[in-house]
Amino acid sequence: MTTTPIAPDVVPVSDQKTARRAVRASFVGTSLESYDFYVFAYFSAIFSAPLFFPDIDPAVATISAFSLLALSYVVRPLGAIIFGNLGDRIGRRKTLLITITIMGVATGAIGLLPSYATIGLWAPLLLTLLRVVQGLSLGGEWGGSILVAVEHASPRRRGLYAALPQLGSPVGTILTGSIFLFLTAVLSAEDMLEWGWRIPFLLAFPLLAVSLYLRIAIDETPLFKSLLAADKRERIPVLAVFRRHPLGVAVAIAAALLGIGSYSLMNTYTISYGVATLGFDYQELFTATLIGSSLQLVTIPLFGLLANRIGSARVVAIGAAGTLLITFPMYFVLQFATFPILVATMIIGGILPTLSWAGLGGLMADIFGGPIRYSALSIAYSIAAVISGLVPVTTQALSIATDAAWWHPGIVLATLSIFTLAASIIAARWGRPADAPEVIDADERRLVRTRGAA
Repeated sequence: MTTTPIAPDVVPVSDQKTARRAVRASFVGTSLESYDFYVFAYFSAIFSAPLFFPDIDPAVATISAFSLLALSYVVRPLGAIIFGNLGDRIGRRKTLLITITIMGVATGAIGLLPSYATIGLWAPLLLTLLRVVQGLSLGGEWGGSILVAVEHASPRRRGLYAALPQLGSPVGTILTGSIFLFLTAVLSAEDMLEWGWRIPFLLAFPLLAVSLYLRIAIDETPLFKSLLAADKRERIPVLAVFRRHPLGVAVAIAAALLGIGSYSLMNTYTISYGVATLGFDYQELFTATLIGSSLQLVTIPLFGLLANRIGSARVVAIGAAGTLLITFPMYFVLQFATFPILVATMIIGGILPTLSWAGLGGLMADIFGGPIRYSALSIAYSIAAVISGLVPVTTQALSIATDAAWWHPGIVLATLSIFTLAASIIAARWGRPADAPEVIDADERRLVRTRGAA
């Protein structure tokens, strides 16, 4: 790795080859993370209730399945504390190798679980245990993936490199939707319920092997190497986050709500809602989801380039404002339940929140400094994920309370948009200029004031 001689307190910049290799590893890792998540999300919407909760009312079984989905979000903060602390103490690379291994193994193991019909109550208990393990690893995965990309990037490429790992979300959606679409086309409903549902989970094992291969090959980030050399690591980074940055954490949490929560709403709740209330079949819903997600493969890099020019926080703000404007018109039109309208909903309802998703990593990295950054990103993201993980359950409950009124999902999406818009406006005042270099500074409070003044 080559570096440019610069001032002692400024972090050296990786050469382009090293930075691109780091971004590729981050992208593949977040793709596996998203794949693992969406496999379970689709599984919860379709198969979890009859396989693991067969002896209760179907509506209650659906809520139980969504609650199990939310469980991985609830335990994420604990994972963020554990792995965030490790990331700031032993390094980004080593910690990511641990988290991706745990995630991949837990996901693959779900594909090996016997159903309730085979082992009774042990089936939902084991499923719950594996979902908890997934949630713990997820707590440290996203923040590390973003930092590996951002901390290898040159200042003028920071917005783009922070956005590229976010491609993992649509890629995970595309992989999951394509597999389920293929399986439901070639297998009968009985075969899918009997054994076909296992295949997507078992595919996590080969995907894990690819992710490990790429992550083993990357270097530790220049920032963490500089922190080691200067002996400026925090002794307990997690405590430093809450002691020095309570407002920063709150802003980061709110900024993440739309990017995470909209995926839970559009790709989890809408699957169940579309079938049960609107009358679509699963193949139509999967196809519409794939179309919307495929478009994001183009829009996320474009939004990353925009972040290079105007800053990541402003990109998040544009996405939140746009989503707020189209929320209720979008759900009003969706009630007419035609396939073209469904596709348009997935495209429009996906692209605008994607602005907030693409800019999220850069926004958070700009708020927090190096010695506590892994912990801060992981904690803020995981708490936002806890809130967002309750979106399907909350929306389902709201549907029951309003007799499935057309506007009930809009209430949820509009609320997420308002919080993210307010937070991104605040974060824009803290974000460093696009061409500002990374600086080592053990005093995080002074670092935040300096950025705010800029």
